[in-house]
Amino acid sequence: MRREFVPIYMITGFLESGKTTLGLTVLENERFTNGGTCLILQCEEGEVEYDRERLEKHRGVLINLEDADELTPAKLAALDTEYRPTCVIMEYNSMWGLERLDELKLPRLWGWAQVVTTVDAGTLASYMLNMRKLLTDPMKAADMIYVNRCGEDFDKASWRRQIRAMNGGCSILFENLDGSVEDGVRDEDLPYDMKAAVIDISEDQFGIFYTDSMDHPERYDGKRVRLVGQAYRKKEFPPGFYYFGRQAMTCCAEDIQACGWVCKGERTPDGKTYFTLTARCRKVTSPDGRAALMLNEEQTERAKTPREAYVSFVNI
Repeated sequence: MRREFVPIYMITGFLESGKTTLGLTVLENERFTNGGTCLILQCEEGEVEYDRERLEKHRGVLINLEDADELTPAKLAALDTEYRPTCVIMEYNSMWGLERLDELKLPRLWGWAQVVTTVDAGTLASYMLNMRKLLTDPMKAADMIYVNRCGEDFDKASWRRQIRAMNGGCSILFENLDGSVEDGVRDEDLPYDMKAAVIDISEDQFGIFYTDSMDHPERYDGKRVRLVGQAYRKKEFPPGFYYFGRQAMTCCAEDIQACGWVCKGERTPDGKTYFTLTARCRKVTSPDGRAALMLNEEQTERAKTPREAYVSFVNI
């Protein structure tokens, strides 16, 4: 079989967070494996195993790497020569550090296709409190964050907002104990009146509106909103456009950045003055092909500085 590109699906997360279970899903789907040999690089063994029967049925080859020093360009090149895989699943040990992968030279045809971080809902709160950096670093690098083992009392909406604040571009999915999967957002969860002629977004609702508009731009398409923020200049924006938003604390005091939307209007960007913006929302397609929300300025008015300097995405 001719190989043109060998996609690497990296699955990272803490031990027993569901990495192998997700890896088995990839292994058993020819859409990912391209019908050839699937090389599985397992950097730590959890409670779920790749059994021999499933490996043989789906042409899987399991390689265990017990130490970070085994993950070298020479090792990967040798495995590529021996097995000629059409797909690679890498179950990465988060404790090894993601920076190691930035420096890792891959075999000629190999390339990163998707990074998925798995999270156990039962330990999420504890790990966020006691091992925040080790937990959030993989989340920030992920294309998808998959939270599994969600019980009835797990607050998906609140955790979704915290995750979205750390990673504005990833997909977020929640798997319930019965095996069903959802995105964790319902219209009735939103704290503002979606049926109002102008949806008023209060200061403490800014983060909710931001995260929900990132996930569901179609929910706001054509609606009018009113909220307080600042106008920021972006060098890549043409005249008549600015970035409207507020400074946000995404996971810690050292990680401050502006979060908001592209806005079409005449406001002069200075990144300092707070003003109330009334705008019409429009769903658009971003340069990377994703659906996004853009604001069309209708009216602006000078506003007071918000009580809190930064938007918080924790427990809102």
